[in-house]
Order: sequence, then structure tokens, then C-alpha cells
Amino acid sequence: MVEPAYHHHARPLTSTLLYGGDICRAKVEQSIKLLTRGLVIRFMSTCTENESEGKEECCEISKSRFVSLIRQLSHSMRGFKLKDHCKTTQVHAYNPSQTSTSNPFPKLQYPTINSILAESADTVSRSTAFLPYGLPRSDSFEPQVEPCLKSVDFVESLAELYRKVEMTHDFGKALVYVEQYAVLYSLGDPKLLRRCLQSARRHAVDVHSKVVLSAWLRFERREDELVGSSALDCIGRLVECPKAALLHGYDPVFGHCQCHHGLGAPNNEIEISHFGNSDSQVCFCIGKEEINCIRGKIAALSAPLKSMLYGHFIESDKERIDFTHIGISVDGMRAVDFFSRTRRLDSYPANILLELLSFANRFCCEEMKSASDCYLASLVSDIDEALLLIDYALEERAHVLMASCLQLMLRELPGYLYNPKVLNTFCSSAARERLAPVVGQASFLLYYFLSHVALEDNMTSKVTVMLLERLKECASERWQKALALHQLGCVFLERKDYKEAQHCFEMAIEAGHVYSLVGVARTKFKQGRRFLAFELINGIISENKPTGWMYQERSLYSVGRQKILDVNDATRLDPTLSFPYKYRAITMVEESQIEAAIVEINRIVGFKVSPDCLELRAWFFIALEDYESAIRDIRALLTLEPNYMMFLGKMRADHLVELLSLHVQPWSPADCWMQLYDRWSSVDDIGSLAVIHQMLINDPGRSILRFRQSLLLLRLNCQKAAMRSLRLALNHSTFSYERLVYEGWILYDTGHREEALAKAEESISLQRSFEAFFLKAYALADTTLDSESSSYVIQLLEEALKCPSDGLRKGQALNNLGSIYVDCNKLDLAADCYVSALEIKHTRAHQGLARVYHLKNDRKAAYEEMTKLIDKAQNKASAYEKRSEYCDRDMANSDLSMATVLDPLRTYPYRYRAAVLMDDQRESEAVEELTRAISFKPDLQMLNLRAAFHESMADFSHALQDSEAALCLDPNHKDTLDLYSRTRIQAQKNN
Repeated sequence: MVEPAYHHHARPLTSTLLYGGDICRAKVEQSIKLLTRGLVIRFMSTCTENESEGKEECCEISKSRFVSLIRQLSHSMRGFKLKDHCKTTQVHAYNPSQTSTSNPFPKLQYPTINSILAESADTVSRSTAFLPYGLPRSDSFEPQVEPCLKSVDFVESLAELYRKVEMTHDFGKALVYVEQYAVLYSLGDPKLLRRCLQSARRHAVDVHSKVVLSAWLRFERREDELVGSSALDCIGRLVECPKAALLHGYDPVFGHCQCHHGLGAPNNEIEISHFGNSDSQVCFCIGKEEINCIRGKIAALSAPLKSMLYGHFIESDKERIDFTHIGISVDGMRAVDFFSRTRRLDSYPANILLELLSFANRFCCEEMKSASDCYLASLVSDIDEALLLIDYALEERAHVLMASCLQLMLRELPGYLYNPKVLNTFCSSAARERLAPVVGQASFLLYYFLSHVALEDNMTSKVTVMLLERLKECASERWQKALALHQLGCVFLERKDYKEAQHCFEMAIEAGHVYSLVGVARTKFKQGRRFLAFELINGIISENKPTGWMYQERSLYSVGRQKILDVNDATRLDPTLSFPYKYRAITMVEESQIEAAIVEINRIVGFKVSPDCLELRAWFFIALEDYESAIRDIRALLTLEPNYMMFLGKMRADHLVELLSLHVQPWSPADCWMQLYDRWSSVDDIGSLAVIHQMLINDPGRSILRFRQSLLLLRLNCQKAAMRSLRLALNHSTFSYERLVYEGWILYDTGHREEALAKAEESISLQRSFEAFFLKAYALADTTLDSESSSYVIQLLEEALKCPSDGLRKGQALNNLGSIYVDCNKLDLAADCYVSALEIKHTRAHQGLARVYHLKNDRKAAYEEMTKLIDKAQNKASAYEKRSEYCDRDMANSDLSMATVLDPLRTYPYRYRAAVLMDDQRESEAVEELTRAISFKPDLQMLNLRAAFHESMADFSHALQDSEAALCLDPNHKDTLDLYSRTRIQAQKNN
């Protein structure tokens, strides 16, 4: 941690300016200037607050006190005799430059009050412009109560979910996978969540569940943001196919769909029973019109029609029957006659089909109803038709038509969420009751999806409240009630409706959700009952195994030293929580230790990039007048959230960039490319993002820059932002071959590898390009390669390198080519690739070259190569981790400890240390090493390793639990499946 230049609470200014008798004139002047400037800025921010609150009188009083304070400071500085504080026995080096003067301590020119204020005038005006709301205060920040299910024992919850999946019948597994989605949501892993939704869709039986889940999968890919996309577009997979979703039945296949097959009315002939003289005619009169039908064929449509035409009703003896008041038109009755003869529907308009549907319901003609229902469903092609027909579907209980209309509406989200007709369909309690008979068991699933979309779009809107209230009404199982009530509590908390929020949280606790106690504590605190809030969280800590979020929450209600202890304990138990870093940094700023605050916030920005932390760091840089660094962070922040509001939601971030840019040297397009090259080469991902953001302001339609942006965001593990950049690249692409490449990357990143390969091949057929060959090679290499496949990937990368591209991408291709050569044991060729990559400043190639040296049994050279990477890279946690493989145990431990400090989310260091402890027969310590990491990152590999440790210690119950938890994360992991089989047998024996 950086030592502060001064600390006005701890010691006088004069003693701070002296160190060991060696007086530094520059430091003295700088410290006086910093102190004065800090006072000026703090004074101006106080005045701004007073004026905004109408307290002009307070502001005038503050001005007089401020001037008095500055005069006292100036007077004390004039009376400050340096020589009285410089007596020391320390021998100092002789400085020849001072021989010409008789005074070794020249008199310092202290600033007068007028010079201080004059020099600070420009600073103050800029500070008030850039920091109109002052510096951040620790009481203005608090962590969000997470609006999701959160377990106090996450591993136990995962294990229980796996057992639940295994014990549930196939037809009922869909809802269990949705529960799994709800539990895993707190991990924030898009791939894991997508797998849960895909599994739920595969096991869905009814059309409404299929429609909701396929729409949810589409929403997660945000296909609605793609220019030219249609709601009914299909990527070729069964689980997301809009047509397959309308087919009732259980079909757990995870394969391709057949979208070229139309979804029409059934065309199969049905044997018709003969009743009396089946060829006899019957005439139906509608007004003055007559429709001649075959009596037996009309009778065969349903039992009521059979009774009417052949039973004890008077119509059975009539040849002319009046249907004028039945509610069907002449054309509608002709369509009934046509269907009775052919068992198919012609190309009728929607109004005739609706008449058929109504007629079928009136006379219980199930076959005709099903045919009309399906035919109408196939005609729904846009949102307007869906909004028009959904009322008819509800009125006539047409399940397939209802599903089709619902599908159009859901696949257009979030764009149509606030459409009045959509709101009328879903939001009111009466609307839910109207939907329930048709949607049935899928009601909870429907409202879970709708409320999920609303929460992401606008957490505090009235629409979100109404949808969550409907979700609560649909909930039947305990976890469903807990989820709905907890989320509703979070929304009311954000809306500052504390009593209603407290009520919801308390009901969620009754449903078994312990984490909702955090919500209750927060609402009590907001209502001025700090001690009760403290006691609530104290109870959680004493009754459960403590975790980081528990201490983080208690820190809000602690005071004095206990507050700092709680914040530090939160970081110790869960170093991924951002609030403790922010709190410590802000308290440092409050003590005028801004440089130290930046060092503190750097600790988390180094491994977990988030808009709030980048905002805070930019805030600090502005206070230091380091505008270039502030602009860098705000530009990176805008890449993550383009509409971000700075200073607690009071100023647009893009507007602040415009203001700050007036005070820094502008870059030309050529400068930007040079800066991007330098930052990319030094593995400065945030700096690279900032440069690309600036380039896109000048050239927003440059799709290749959007693509570069997505690569950086993926490297920073910002997957949602990365996918948004890819979509923008696709939307701005000029050529078809380029568009196909971006479509391929979107498909690949969402788990559709085969479809991505097809896009790459189609792109190559149109135009040979670097990116198309690179995509194809990358997708093919994402499997276990045999020698033939490896050769083909090498060919593709070589073809890519022949195509025009810039050094940034060619360096990546050379690096990947070297990796394939290493796998093929062609070490010299691999080394050539890595050297070539380094020549064009692809710094990461040091790691590949180190691997080559290691395989050639030259560990010293490998270690030195990784040291070069560490020296060059801004983000170097992975480099420390990799270097640990090329040194002895002590040095390896040192490197891995540094890797953990820089990035606590990297799991290899924990596994390595645990394995070493296990080798040393320190079993409990080995398990504890893994347990500490699993508590904030329940990783598959760590759970598997801890299960193996438990098995070796004959602790089969814990081994079984860890195996089940790991299989919940990946049910096909072979090593864990084997371990699970063994431990389950042993656990059963012990029981």
C-alpha cells in the first residue's frame, strides 16, 4: 500500500515534511499545494451542496471560515523554521552543487493566501466542472441485495439439485432444471445458465413450456438486437426452433431441427363411421343461403352432431336445418362441409378459420378444432397478428394458437415489453387468471421469464412489480415462492418502499430462503434501526458457516474499528466481493490518501472488471487531475455499459469524457492505431478497450473494431458486453462474407460449434479472408485433435496468414499455429511461429516459447521466457501461474501466491497447493485450502479434487456430496462420474 504523503489527523504537517533530517524542497512545496488544493476542492463541493439545498447563508459562513483557515495556514508556514527540525547525527552525502552558496538550506518561498487562491482558481473551476458532486463518501455506497436465490451452503444446494434431477421422472425434469438455473444464477456464468435452459427445453412436454424456454434461449443471445432478424428465425437446433416448440410431446434429442418441413393441419385420412344413409344430404340454412352437406360426414365430426343428425332430436328427421343463429357465416359453413369431406383445410383467411374454431368448440369437434388451431398457429407471423389473435385463442381455448401468439410476443422481448396490448395480456391479476386455463403448468415458467426480462431492463418500474406479483401468485413450490418474494423485496427496496420490501423478505424467509435476512436487515437499517440490522446479520454468522457476504453486510451496520474488521474479513473469505475494496478506497480518499485509494481499487480491477469500480477509479484520477487515466477508465466503462451515469447516477459518462477531453492531447487516427498496438502488445486490456472506444467515436461503423472489442471483453470475462460488441460488428458489416464470420462467432460463443463451422465455410466460399479461415481453424481445434485433424487446422491457419490482416491478429494466428505444432511434437516449427509472433509484438507468445523450451528440457530458458512476459504484461497473473511450472517448489509457491493475490479466481494455484499439502500428508490443511476457494468459486475441478481427497480419507459422505455438486455443474464429467459411482457404493455400505 502506498504511504500517504500526509495525514492531517495523525501528525502535524511540519513533521510529515521532514524525513531523517533530509529536507526536500519539492516535497514541501508539493505537500503545501496538495493540502491547500484539497481544502479548496472540499470547500467548493460543500458550497455546491449548500447552494443546491438553498443554504446560501451556510455557504457564506463557510467562505469566511475557509479564508480564515487559509490565512492561519499561510501564517504558520511563514513562521516555520526548518533548521530547528533538522538536527541529526546522520551523515549526508556531499553535494558539490551547494558549494556556491553559504546556506545549505535555502529559504523556501511559501505561498501567500493570494497566490494560493490565484493558483487554485483554475484548479477549482476545473474541479467543480469535473467533480460537481465532490469526492465520493463512504456513506453513499452500499452493496446491492442480490435479486436471486443465494444459499448459505452452496455445495449442499448443488448436490441436492443433482439428486433431485436423478430422482425425477423424465417428464418432470424441465422444472427441476429451471430451479437449477435459479440457484446457479448467482454465479453469473452464461454458459452454465444456457446449459440449464437447454436441458429444461429438452425435457419439456407441453407446447407452452417449450415456447417459453426456446424464447428464453433466444433472449439470452439477444437476437432481437440483430439488424434484419425475425422473431421466427431458427439457428437450426431443435431446442431453439420456433416450429418444433409448437409440437406437443417429449423429445429429449439435442440435435438439428427440420425447419423446411411446414407446420400445417394434419393431412391424414380418418375412417368415418357410417350412420344410416351416410350419403343422404342435409341442407343448412343461414339466412337466405343454403349449404348442402353429406349428413354422415357432418355427423362424424363429433358426438353432439351425431346425436343431432341421427338421434332423438327433431333435426334428425329434417332435411333443412336452420343455422342462422349458430354464429357461423355462409363461407364458414362451406369450410365445415369441405373439412367434413376431406379432413383438411384449404387456404382460408384467418376470419374463416376462427369461425371454424368457434364452431368446433360449440359442437365439440376435436379433430376440426385441432386442425383449425394448428392451421391458425402456422399463420401467425408477426407481433401484430399475435396481439390480435391471442384474445381469440384465449376465448376459444386454442392451445396451439395461444402458444404461437405467445411465442411471437416472447421472442420480441424486450422490445415489446411495454406495449399496452402486451401489458394487458400479462400484467394484471385478471390477465393471469385468464391465461392460467390455457397455459396451465407453464404459468410459473412464463412469469419467471417475463419478470427476468423486466428486472434486467428496469428493476424499479411498475411493470416489474406487477410481473413479480403475478410470479408470486403462480408459485407453488417453496423455491418458487422464495424466488418471487425475494425478488419482489429487492424491487421494493430499490423503490425505497421499505415496509413493503421488509414484508416480502420476511415471507421469503418463511419459504426457506435465509439470504432474505439480508433484505430484512437492510430495510430495518433504512428505517433507522441499525442495531436490529446488526443483530440479524450477527445471527446468520453465528448459526451458519461464515462467508464473505455475511461480513460484508454486517460491516454496513458496524461502527469504528469493527467496521474495518468486518470489511477485511469479507475480503479474506471472498476476495471477489467488490464493495470492501470500494469502501476501503473511499475511506482513504476521505483521509486525503488518493494514491493509496487507487492502489486499493486496482486490486479488484486487476481480475474483475466492473463499471462501478472503473467509475470509482476514474473519480480518483479526476481528483488527482490525471485526466488521461480518468478518460481511459471512463471509455472502458462505456464499453461495458454505453449509457452509464457517473457520480451516483447524476452525470452521463460520455458527457464527462467530452469535458475531460478538452484538457488532454488529442490523438489522430494514426496515433490511435499506434496506441492500440502498444497497449495490445503490453497486455493492457483496459487501455486497449479505451483506445478502441475512441476510434469508434470517430468511425462508429467500423465493424472490425467492434470485433476487436469483443475479443478484449472475452479476455476480461465480460461475456455479455462481448456478445453485444459482436452483434454490433454484425450489424455494421458491409459484406456478406464478413457478416457470416460474425454470425459464426456468435454461434460459437453460444455453444453451437457445428453451425459456426458452416458459417465459416460459407464465408470462405464467398471470399477468402483471414477471419473466416481463423474462425474455422479455431472451431475445429476446440476438440481432441488426431494427426489428420491437426494437419488440417495447420493448413487453415497457414491460409489465414496468407490473407490480408493487421499484426494484432496475425500474431494471434501465429501463436495458435505454434500451439498446434507443439501438440504434434514439431517443436522447432512451433518455436519459429512463436519467434515470428514476438517479432510483431505478440507478447503472449513468450508463454508458448517457454513451453517449447520446457519440452526440450531447458527449464531455465523456459523460466526466463516467462519472466520476460511478466516484465512486459500489465495483466500478469496467468504468467506467474505458468512460470511456476518451470521452477522448484519454493519458487513455484511464491509465483502461485502472487498469482492468487493478482487474481483470486484462478483455480490452479489452490489445487497445486492442496496437492502439495496432500503429498506431505497434511490432509486437513489440503481440504481446507480447497474449501476456502470453493466457498467463493465452486469450480468443477476443485470440487472433484476435494471429493478425491475425502475419498482417500474414507470420508465417503462428503466425497459423495462433492461429486454430486460437481456433476450438477457438468453431468457428463467422466472422472467425476467414476468417483461418484465409487463413493455412492461406499456411502451406502457405511449407512
